[in-house]
This record gives sequence, C-alpha cells and structure tokens, in this order.
Amino acid sequence: MSRRFACLFPGQGSQRRGMGLALAEHYAASRELFADADRALGRPLAELCFNGSAEELALTRNTQPTVLAASLAAWRALAVGGLRPSAFAGHSLGEYSALVAAGTLNLADALRTVETRGLLMQQAVPVGQGAMAAILGLDAAQVAELCARVADGEVVSPANLNAPAQIVVSGHRAAVERAGEAALGAGAKRVVPLDVSAPFHCSLMIPAAEGLRPILDAIPFADPGTTVYANVTAAPVRTGAEARAALARQVAEPVRWCETIQAMLDAGIECFVEVGPGNVLSGLVRALRRDVPVLQAGEPAGIETALRELAA
Repeated sequence: MSRRFACLFPGQGSQRRGMGLALAEHYAASRELFADADRALGRPLAELCFNGSAEELALTRNTQPTVLAASLAAWRALAVGGLRPSAFAGHSLGEYSALVAAGTLNLADALRTVETRGLLMQQAVPVGQGAMAAILGLDAAQVAELCARVADGEVVSPANLNAPAQIVVSGHRAAVERAGEAALGAGAKRVVPLDVSAPFHCSLMIPAAEGLRPILDAIPFADPGTTVYANVTAAPVRTGAEARAALARQVAEPVRWCETIQAMLDAGIECFVEVGPGNVLSGLVRALRRDVPVLQAGEPAGIETALRELAA
C-alpha cells in the first residue's frame, strides 16, 4: 500500500491497566523505551503502566507520563520496523508524543514536563469546582453561542472541537451544567459529563499555562524532522520555537482536532495510524470522513498490520 499517512497520538483519558505490557513483551525497542522512562523520572513508570490500578493511573502525576510512555513504546516498535509517516499530530497531551516522535523533544524532557503539566493543571482549579462535558449533535458555532449565553459571569467554553458534531465544553461546574441543559434544549442528541480531574483547555487553565511556560523555555526544542500539526492552530509547526509556543498556549486554549484532521486531508494525507492505547482518535477520524482508512497500532497485532501495509 503506497499512501501518504499520518500518525496520531492519544491524550489523557486513554490510560488503562496493562497498557504497553504486550509491547514490552514483544519488542525490544518498546522495552528499552520503558526502561528509559523509568530512568528519566527516577521511579517505576513501566510498572504503573503494566500493573497500576485505575486509581493509581488516575492520579495527576501518573496519568500524563504513563500515557506518553505507552504511546511512544508503540511508536518505537513502528519506527524500528520502518514506518515513516508524512506527518504527526497528538490530541492534547498526545502533542508531546508527536513532538518526541518527530525529533523535536527528547523523551526525558517530555516525560518530566508532562508530569509537571499535570500537577499545574490540577492546581489551577480546586477539585470539584470545574467540569467538562461532551455535547453530541451540535456544531462548534452552536456550542460557542450557547456557552456565551449561559455563562452568567462564569467560565464555560468549547475546549475540544473533536468532530463536526462532538464538542467538549469546559469551565466552572455550574456553568458547564447550564451549557449542557441549553444544548439539550437546542436539539443536542446527548450531553455526556466527563470524568476529569480539572477543566482543561479553557481560561481557568491560564495559571497552569503561565507556570508551564518557563519550564518549556528551559528545555531544548529542535526543528521537527517530520511535519507536526499543533492543536491550537490546526497547522504545522515549522520550528522548535513554534512548537514550544504552541505547547504553552495549548493548556488554556481549545484543541482544534477536527480542523487538524481536515488540514491533514487537505494536505494529501490518505490514511491515519492511531499510535498508543485506546481507539478514540480512530472514531473521531471516522466521524469526519468514514471513507478514510484508520489503523490502530497500540498492541502488537495492530503494529504488525501497520508495518505490513504501510512501512517503506
């Protein structure tokens, strides 16, 4: 199969017990990735991925580095097998995985940064004061309008523009609840409250973004060796400096995922590979374009399929 394809990396929420275990058992490159991750953080991150409970994996200091490590363990196996994508993108946290895969960030810096990122995001809003909810059946313009209408002095805004009719809102808990009720009144099919520890990707995260910026400024960013699309612009970053700036903005700004996938399609991407735990991103691609092939490469069987069909 000769196709221009892109690799997509999942974000927070894809964590699950056992992620990466089969990869480590099958691929030396994946085992080495987990060993590198343990050394970078000075703690047994691999053991958390393989055997951590749901409660442990949900802890702020664990969630983001474990997902990043499991995603990059899958990528290492694909890269050693000869997979050479035309582009990368990652959903929220997954953008760090994309930048590591593209050679812009090194693994140790990425792991330490996302560990701190999770803590900063949790500290920005006291537990219980924020919320997020997925609104299904309305488009981005409709959701933005109803958020503005029901805010009533609080924060509620589109946070993840995931698919044409799947928009996640984020903000103060009461305002998010009002937005959900207004969405149902406007014809939304469903409103699904999300089990999250903080209201990500809204203006309540500005303190986290400000705390993250000097951390990002202190680590080196190389120019991407392969095109990487940024969440905040839905466009490629051309330099390391652009990649750093996009990550700093990303914490408190919406994830423009639907636009990102469309931009990749417009640039000639014909197929996508979801690299890492879960299959959420595959579903979002299909919600936009059902005719576009999507492969899942989070486990050995999927990795072998991707290598067989797409490796040069």
